[in-house]
Amino acid sequence: MRIETKLFLYLVGFFIPVTLIYGFWSKWEPIGTTALTLSALLFALTGFYLWMTGKKLPLRPEDNAAGEIEDAEGNYGYFVASSWTPLWVAGSGAIMFAGLAVGWWLFIIGAFFAIVAVCLWVFESFSGEYSI
Repeated sequence: MRIETKLFLYLVGFFIPVTLIYGFWSKWEPIGTTALTLSALLFALTGFYLWMTGKKLPLRPEDNAAGEIEDAEGNYGYFVASSWTPLWVAGSGAIMFAGLAVGWWLFIIGAFFAIVAVCLWVFESFSGEYSI
């Protein structure tokens, strides 16, 4: 987790000077200065969390500078080879979000499709060619 920790802490080092430069340039305009300050604090919080978590865990192959690709091999989990169901979930989500703008009737239709698509996605590994 050292790489991720460095990434977030480098972004803290970027946002603090940007916040100060923006603050002086805009005469401490409250909205932008607050947004940049909160961004720096968010990256600091995440970097601190990754640093503390990384101290408790053993080194990963990604953290070893002399590591080889073979060091990270192994089982990463079970994934379905090909699936059309995420497309249906995304489409029903798009219909639901369009329903928020158009009307509740369209949202309800999208919610019905979303329920069906999510159920299909959950149970797709229990039948067919790629069943568990």
